[in-house]
Amino acid sequence: MDFWSNFWNFVWIFFWSFAFIAYLFALFAIIGDLFRDHELNGWLKAIWIVFLVFLPFLTALVYLIARGDGMARRSAKQASEMQAATDQYIRQTAGAHSPSDEIAKAKALLDAGTITPQEYESLKAKALAHS
Repeated sequence: MDFWSNFWNFVWIFFWSFAFIAYLFALFAIIGDLFRDHELNGWLKAIWIVFLVFLPFLTALVYLIARGDGMARRSAKQASEMQAATDQYIRQTAGAHSPSDEIAKAKALLDAGTITPQEYESLKAKALAHS
């Protein structure tokens, strides 16, 4: 009997720990969304925060029901903006070489015998065309 009592106590602790962590994730997502939403004025943001403090579960549920679609759109917009910024950074960093750097690399490949003279001329022409 003592084993089953301890087992069910463990199950309940596990369940409530999961529920609490899930609530914290939802709470942080809601607070992040509130501050990401530029269309909502400051007073309404403050009211949502006050209600989140005093009636946390009910307010979180109402927020997710009432503003869930907008929350998803804002999150997707932020993700696409971050992806675009990352892509721009990669393009900027990868393309930071001057034509003379590209020609020098091609010449080193030609001297090493890795590429043919025709391939060298082609690379050289491409580098000069991008300048």
